[in-house]
Amino acid sequence: MVTRIHDMPAYETRSDQLDASLYNLWRRARLHLPMPLRIELPELKQMVLIIENDSWVVVDPCQYDMPVLAWLDFQDAGRDNLHMPVDCTINYYHYLADRIRGKVLTLMTEALEDRLNEAGHTTQH
Repeated sequence: MVTRIHDMPAYETRSDQLDASLYNLWRRARLHLPMPLRIELPELKQMVLIIENDSWVVVDPCQYDMPVLAWLDFQDAGRDNLHMPVDCTINYYHYLADRIRGKVLTLMTEALEDRLNEAGHTTQH
């Protein structure tokens, strides 16, 4: 794990569910793109998304990649229904992090689709 999320206390930890299409897109990206991926999020005031093999972490690069929000502990063991949502844990490291959650997931989807297309691994909607 590249980020420091296990060294930082979370402001709040919750259970979350991820849409199957996004989770499956991330799995495809892990197969075809070098990890970790660092994705700039210019629409979110200098935030960066770091996608790793075991987590997705939004960091503030102006604060030495201090975590803001993280998805981890994906519950995919024995997963055989590729259309069902995937349970995970979401850690909030800032009290306003919930406000960017949805936008981060949208931007992540767009970025992964773009990078897979650039690498010659077309995505399907």
